[in-house]
Amino acid sequence: MKNLVFPADYVPRLSLRETQRAIKLTKDTFQNALAAALNLDRITAPLMVTKASGINDDLNGVERKVHFTMTQLEGVAEVVQSLAKWKRMALYRYGYQPGEGIYTDMNAIRRDDDCDNLHSLFVDQWDWEKVITPEQRTVSYLKDVVTKIVGALIQTNDTVKAAFPALDLEICPDITFITTQELEDLYPDLTPKERENAIVKEKKTVFLMQIGEKLKSGVKHDGRAPDYDDWSLNGDILIWDPVLACALEISSMGIRVDAKSLHSQLEKAGALEREQFPYHKGILDGTLPLTVGGGLGQSRICMLLLQKAHIGEVQVSLWPDDMREQCAEHGIVLL
Repeated sequence: MKNLVFPADYVPRLSLRETQRAIKLTKDTFQNALAAALNLDRITAPLMVTKASGINDDLNGVERKVHFTMTQLEGVAEVVQSLAKWKRMALYRYGYQPGEGIYTDMNAIRRDDDCDNLHSLFVDQWDWEKVITPEQRTVSYLKDVVTKIVGALIQTNDTVKAAFPALDLEICPDITFITTQELEDLYPDLTPKERENAIVKEKKTVFLMQIGEKLKSGVKHDGRAPDYDDWSLNGDILIWDPVLACALEISSMGIRVDAKSLHSQLEKAGALEREQFPYHKGILDGTLPLTVGGGLGQSRICMLLLQKAHIGEVQVSLWPDDMREQCAEHGIVLL
């Protein structure tokens, strides 16, 4: 199938039952390490929100949301695509203060994602958000948060390898921080994805910053919704995956928009009408707190640490029949 990668002579390092135990250990360890590193409380979160609320994540702005009508409620409900906006409102409602934050299990259906080694119709991630001060809306603070997250990932990897000696992944602790413009300047003849693979192959652990604005070439490195991340203070955590020999994005995150950057980015996106929604009004009038946050792919992290070749080896989703057949022929068993 298109975009599928089959590593030569691939043999899973863990049996199906070992994989299930390793998934639990990975998730338990990482979420506890993340919560300790960033001072986060675990909370419950919604699977669906109303369309009228305006708090669903628009991702790149083109993905179709799964939606439905209800018997007892008017309007349309949508399955969340992430909780970027909802979390910020929750921090306000629950009375969190600077230095305190939350994380939750986020499950979503992204109907327009192409299924391949790294992408599934089912998305599971830890969505997290933390209250910050105006003085912390800086690149240096963002880098400090990224360093703590990578530290939690390395701690988890060490724990999982100790429990399952067949695993031997090494994660580089030295993070390379680079902007999308610096990356384009470095590899002007490559596509955005090729640039990511080139820099991560060399540096192993990379935080790619400032995603959403157009570059000097006139194109964006990648799309970002205009109303959660500040495009000058965001980024992706990329880790080199030796099994697939590619850059693996485990997190999209950033310092969130304040009133000034929200209005500016909505204007650039031609979406000023969103300022009528309660979430957007709360940012513009200063009601909602300033925050930093993001999503961390649960299956992506399990796939990386357990050295799997396909995300379907660590999560249960829907796959085309021919994908299942081709994967089985190459030693990849989809759950």
